[in-house]
Amino acid sequence: MHTIDKRRTIHPEQERLTAKHPELNIVDAETAASIERGDAEIDKERAAARAQGRGGKTVAHHGHALAGILGPAFVAAVAYVDPGNVAANVTSGARYGYLLVWVLVLANAMSVLIQYQSAKLGIVTGKSLPELLGERMHDAGRFMFFMQAEVIAIATDLAELIGGAIALNLLFGLPLFVGGVVIGAVSTVLLLFEGGKTHRLFEKMVIALLLVITFGFIAGLFIAPPNPADVAGGLIPHFTTTDSVLMASSMLGATVMPHAIYLHSTLVNDHYAGGQTKPSVKRLLDGSKVDVFWALVLAGTVNLSLLILAANSLYGMKGTDSIEGAQHAIVSVLGPVIGTIFSIGLLASSLSSTSVGTYAGSEIMHGLLRIKAPMWACRVVTLVPGLIVLWFAPNPTEALVIGQVILSVGIPFAIIPLMRYTHNKELMGKWVDGPIKHAIFIVVAALIIALNVLLIVLTILGKA
Repeated sequence: MHTIDKRRTIHPEQERLTAKHPELNIVDAETAASIERGDAEIDKERAAARAQGRGGKTVAHHGHALAGILGPAFVAAVAYVDPGNVAANVTSGARYGYLLVWVLVLANAMSVLIQYQSAKLGIVTGKSLPELLGERMHDAGRFMFFMQAEVIAIATDLAELIGGAIALNLLFGLPLFVGGVVIGAVSTVLLLFEGGKTHRLFEKMVIALLLVITFGFIAGLFIAPPNPADVAGGLIPHFTTTDSVLMASSMLGATVMPHAIYLHSTLVNDHYAGGQTKPSVKRLLDGSKVDVFWALVLAGTVNLSLLILAANSLYGMKGTDSIEGAQHAIVSVLGPVIGTIFSIGLLASSLSSTSVGTYAGSEIMHGLLRIKAPMWACRVVTLVPGLIVLWFAPNPTEALVIGQVILSVGIPFAIIPLMRYTHNKELMGKWVDGPIKHAIFIVVAALIIALNVLLIVLTILGKA
């Protein structure tokens, strides 16, 4: 009895819990009290952090909290700098010079809005876009939607696999098929770190590869800087030929990636896997704005660098409409060191993007079909078609560019549901999109769909 009284003196909240819940014994009450004390301490810390953030006095603490939120958008941004981007942007610059600079700038601006909306949907609802689609569609609809998304996933992996195989061929002389097998194996190992307590490590590895990509693809601009006036001239929207429309569509498909839209809504929640406590919704949304902005500024810089490098150094040169030809031209114009750095950037983009693409495919399958397939099984589904193309295709780069056009056609299937859900008051509550933001989103979706319809018409007429 004396011991119990002493404990009551030390922990008065235990006495309160025992009186409120007689069914609790002393140990249960002590455990519950301990949990409450822990929760109270966390609440106090969060309140203090919010107060300090408003006062602007504790910048270090605020920065640390923001750093903990950053990461998901940088993983999603890998989709914007995959080998498909290399093929589409280098081909565009080599063929048309600075003509389509405006397409990249517009596509990147749209991607900032789209990726933030995907992150917002995941943060507010706690569910991914594929999960929400799966909950709102009947069985046949879910299956059909999954099939088109799987075609998109295969086209995505095709680009990444071909790019990596070409990089290994350029660096080490490996046959394309063997290089594809190596890329498939290494990227599968990288996927082992995805999910659970190692997810943050997966993010760090992907971001490290993203930095290698950035350096690899902009290095040439320091050797041969472009004329700013020529670059500015490419900001005026126009086309010259029907083929330039096809090229623009390919660039759009390589920039605004459907699987990145599906995946980002998952990444913002997987970022806190392993029982980690999430910040408030407002804090997460504010952090995501920063995350998305800087991640896509980085990705946009890489894409523009690729096009400008080709327009400045490769324009009019024969054989530069393929990755291999572009690399050989870079070597002849800028030297073997820059050519090797370019190839290393291409290899890094392949390894990172093929891992992220498979991750997206797994989440799409889980959300739409409610099947949590092993990651290796998802990897095989998208890997095999790419290896077949490497074995038989006479011009892998051409197949890679066509794959980007397929991705462009798949964009509306991801954007339209995202646009509807973020404007759904029942789903989003007080975080629902207002009329102005929703109108901007409609305009973005309409521009993308219009370009795709034009591409389809030109293809049917045999002009693209």
